[in-house]
Amino acid sequence: QVQPVESGGGLVQAGGSLRLSCVASGSIFSISTMGWYRQAPGKQRETVATITRGGGSTTYADSVKGRFTISRDNAKNTVYLQMNSLKPEDTATYYCKIIGIGGGGYWGQGTQVTVSL
Repeated sequence: QVQPVESGGGLVQAGGSLRLSCVASGSIFSISTMGWYRQAPGKQRETVATITRGGGSTTYADSVKGRFTISRDNAKNTVYLQMNSLKPEDTATYYCKIIGIGGGGYWGQGTQVTVSL
């Protein structure tokens, strides 16, 4: 059992920026695709961005393209989500996941992001 640990959430005004970080076990992190997900109250959890183990391929939800950037530093066992031009609709709990082959894996406990007007 390996649990990623997220940090960097907070309260910001619309148009502001935050950088989320996720730290995980090095042995698992280095060979795994990583993802950022978010869930607002009463809504389904959705994929925000993913990045392959080598960092060579990324995916983004249409709603965050051009505003968010996912990256990883395998030497530090860390994946980042840089969030710029934040909107109120970005408000959610953001989760990091070590993605398994069958879609399973390891989830972090989440970090709250709140974007105000």
